[in-house]
This record gives sequence, C-alpha cells and structure tokens, in this order.
Amino acid sequence: MTAQIILASASPRRQELLDQINVTYKVYPVDIDETPKTDESPLEYVQRIAAEKSAACKARLNPELPILAADTSVVLGDIIMGKPKDQADALAMLMRLSGKTHLVYSAISVRGREHGKAVSVTEVTFRHLQEQEILAYWQTGEPLGKAGSYAIQGLGAIFVESIKGSFSGVVGLPLFETVELLSNQGVAVFK
Repeated sequence: MTAQIILASASPRRQELLDQINVTYKVYPVDIDETPKTDESPLEYVQRIAAEKSAACKARLNPELPILAADTSVVLGDIIMGKPKDQADALAMLMRLSGKTHLVYSAISVRGREHGKAVSVTEVTFRHLQEQEILAYWQTGEPLGKAGSYAIQGLGAIFVESIKGSFSGVVGLPLFETVELLSNQGVAVFK
C-alpha cells in the first residue's frame, strides 16, 4: 500500500492506532532532546515536543507527505512522569499514582500544507495499589518505556479505576484529534 503520511515515531502503539483507522504510513523516527525547560508547564512541554519532532523530521526529509508526530506525558500535579529509569523509579511512580487521579496529555503535530496541532487531556484514576503487585507488574516488562510506568492497553489496565477522556490518547495517539488534523491535510481515513 502507498503511504499517506510519515510517522515521526518508532512507537508500536502509535502504529497500531494508525492501523486501526486505516491510515498507511512510513516510519521515520527522530531523536530530539526531550528535557523539560525551566518553568515549562506540562501542557506546553508536550506541545513543544510534538512540534519539535515533526519539525526535525520535515527538516531531514522535506517530504511530499504530511508528517505526524506526537508526545504523551503522564502528569501528577505539576510533575511530568516520564519513562522509568529502573525498577526503583517505576515503583516510586506507581506508588505516587496509587489511589490518585492524574492527567495524561497527548499532543499531536501534523506538518503538511500547514502546521496543524491538537492536544488531548484525559483524567485517569488509579485504585490503591499494593507494593507486591507493582513489583509483579514490573517483572512483566510492561512498564519499561512507558510514560508513568504503565500501559493502559495492557496489564496496566487493572490499576485503572476510571478514565475520563480519550483512551487512545492515553495509549499514545488520540484518534479523534488525529483524524481531524489528517483530514485537514487531505488524508482520507475511509478510502
């Protein structure tokens, strides 16, 4: 199949979500500095990172196809919870999320004829977690490489008491907003 877009991400979850909505793509991940800036809000952070990813991809390829980039952050209060460095980091993150409601910000940046941007904010409430179940979860390998140390589309779903917002946004690519941005670039989902 002919690609409709370039996906500036190596995330298998974003690829699965694009497959779900019948959008064909070429994968071209970019590596940028994802360090938050001083006094940058979590919302500003995810929007900047998504935009920088799409800009870096466009600068390297200068393609004919629109470029889609995204960034997802788990936020508790004003603290951005990135991917865990190790078991202790994952344990600490999940214990902080235990019994609390946190936000998941997913920003999308699409560069084609114009630069389209959108963001999805989802509230996720965790039940109270026990340390031994967090350790068992770590042993599955699932928390590695996941913002906030969990995957809502996997075993991490058992920690989620409720969700208000976009499930696909928590996974890594809010489909409602993505389809709107792609449609504005002339990319058809129903082909």
